[in-house]
This record gives sequence, structure tokens and C-alpha cells, in this order.
Amino acid sequence: MSKPKREFPLLPSFLFSKGGIAGEVMHYFQFHIGDYKSHTHHLTPIEDLAFRRLLDHYYLHEQPILQKTIARQIGLKDHEQEVLSVLDEFFVSTENGYINPRADKEIANYHSKVEQASRAGKASAERRLNGRSTDVQPTNNHKPLTINQEPLTNINTIQAGNKFPPCPSQQILKLWKKHLPHLTQPRTWEGSRQSNLKNRWIQASKHSDYSDGYTNLEEGIHWWDSFFEYIAKDTKLASGFESKDRTWKPDLEWVVNASNFQKIIDGKYNK
Repeated sequence: MSKPKREFPLLPSFLFSKGGIAGEVMHYFQFHIGDYKSHTHHLTPIEDLAFRRLLDHYYLHEQPILQKTIARQIGLKDHEQEVLSVLDEFFVSTENGYINPRADKEIANYHSKVEQASRAGKASAERRLNGRSTDVQPTNNHKPLTINQEPLTNINTIQAGNKFPPCPSQQILKLWKKHLPHLTQPRTWEGSRQSNLKNRWIQASKHSDYSDGYTNLEEGIHWWDSFFEYIAKDTKLASGFESKDRTWKPDLEWVVNASNFQKIIDGKYNK
């Protein structure tokens, strides 16, 4: 009996950028850590490396994988058996080569968004040429934003002039509550708490060994959404630790402390 095919797992939302080719080629995919771990924990280190490289190759070229040459193409020609084993387990053999339905879906979604953005851009340019404005004009009934109201932010809007977006503190607090509602929820967020979170927002945006970071608000929100999901599902922090006859549980202030944040990223608290 052949082994059941596994879907390509995604990882809590860290975005891994892909090398670009001329044309509209998919340049990143969502990598969900918990999902990936649950599907691949049985793999050997070489098999895990093979799977990651196979996925990179598949997303980069967006075409079926040919079994005959793939081990050499991904730099593992001395481990061809492991490569073919992973290929058989996680990919589907067709007359044109091996495909991955889950990755194909992600690629299709990406191109759909590119096409929508292109159409929207062309429509906007046409409106400008015709002298029509798409700006929403203020009315006399519009109420000004008060200090007690949350700013209305569209996370799909890329900052003008490619300026790096400021830390969306309130949205990050909501993500913390979404994934870890049983832990302490801050009533106020200012002073050193706010400063530490801003520093981590900038730190996480930079390219590193664990992530390619992010450059706009939408990617940043996805990153933090995935980060908290990772804490909730794949670390011991969500359930806390027994210490001196009591259970200690972290709060968001503890998580965004520079030292603690790095320990989480390094996997010190993994289950």
C-alpha cells in the first residue's frame, strides 16, 4: 500500500521571500511553523532539508518537478534517495511530473491578487487621465477622531513613499488576545511597554535567519499573528511553568522584552 499524500503544510505567518524572475513570479509564500512541524516531525534532518528545498524550487519555477534531475537541481545529488522519498510522500505524481496541490493553490491565489492589483492600477490611471478624482470628500457630518478613539487603519494599504509603517500597537494587542486570551491582557499600553513593542516591531521586520521580515503593515500584521499563534500552539509559555507552588505565566510585556523575545525566537520554550 502506498503512503497517503500529505498536503504542503503552512507555518504561523512568517513570510519567506523568494528570488524573483522576470515577470510576475510568486516572490513569497506563507510559512506556518506549527502546521509544518506537525506534518514533518518524522523526517530526518536531510529529508527536512530536501522538503524545504523542493518547496523553494516549486514556488520559484511554478511547474511540475521532474524526478530524474531534481536531486541535483536542489544541491542534494548525494542524497537522492531521501529526496525521492520526500517527493513521493508530499507531492503527487502526474504524467507531467510531480505537483503539490496545496502549493498550486497558493500560487493561483497569488497571481489572482496580482491580476486584481493590475486591473485596479489601470483603472486608477484611467480615472486620473480623465480628470476624475477618487478621493472621498469630507462632509459636514463627519466627526473628528478623538483621543479616545482607535485610529482607523487599513492594513492592506502600503505606506506612501515606501515609508516603513509605525508600530500598530492596538492591532498587535488584539492579536495577543486572539491567540492567548487566557493570559493577562494589558489594560494600558504606554511607557516602557510601548517602547519595547516598537523596538520589537522594527527588529522583527529585518531579514534574519528565522524570517525575511516585512516591509509594510500587512506583512507585519501577518508576522505578529503567526508569532502569537506559534507561542500558543508550539511553546510551553501558553500553559506556564510551575514555580514555588504557583503557576507562572508570561504576559505581553514579558514577551516583548528584548532578551525574552530572542529566547522565544531561538526556540528555548518549544514543547
